Amino acid sequence: MRLKVIGLGLVVTALAGCDVPPQGTSAEDVAKYQKAVASIGCVMRSEADYLPVELQAGLTRQQTKDITAFHLSTGKAVKLEGGGAKLTVGACA
Repeated sequence: MRLKVIGLGLVVTALAGCDVPPQGTSAEDVAKYQKAVASIGCVMRSEADYLPVELQAGLTRQQTKDITAFHLSTGKAVKLEGGGAKLTVGACA
């Protein structure tokens, strides 16, 4: 029984370190998003920023918003004063 508890703890710990993309997206979607955001200067503030990212990455608006929130929650983006977010990983690091 003790080994099962230890094994479960290791699995939970391993999964906690993973950056699992938002539901409805994949790691490939996240990579395409990061590349597209880098191409517009790493900042997402308005419609003028979201639309080219959606088109380049092949994402819906909701997927783009979800991936932006994912980056904010994992510390891979920062909120900007006045709204929006700045990516801080990959080419934007």
